[in-house]
Amino acid sequence: MVGVGFLAAGLGFNSSSYDQIAHIAAIITGVTSLVSGITIILCSASSYHRKRRQINQQTFQASTRLIRFLTLMLLVIGLALAVLLYVLLFPA
Repeated sequence: MVGVGFLAAGLGFNSSSYDQIAHIAAIITGVTSLVSGITIILCSASSYHRKRRQINQQTFQASTRLIRFLTLMLLVIGLALAVLLYVLLFPA
């Protein structure tokens, strides 16, 4: 996830058709990817420890909140990348 942000930033800053919209799209995609990646790491670690404890206590119940969050973040980042690529491929 964080790597996608660096890729987006690299595309924005290394393009020959660099303009204000590409710069904004690269920043939004990069920051969103970085924050999402850190959040995913923290939520996944917490979820792992909670599920491990529940399995050991034989009270495990599957949760879908983390999956929904991951899906939403991937959609947001995918849309931001699509905007960035559109701006880079078809400059105004």
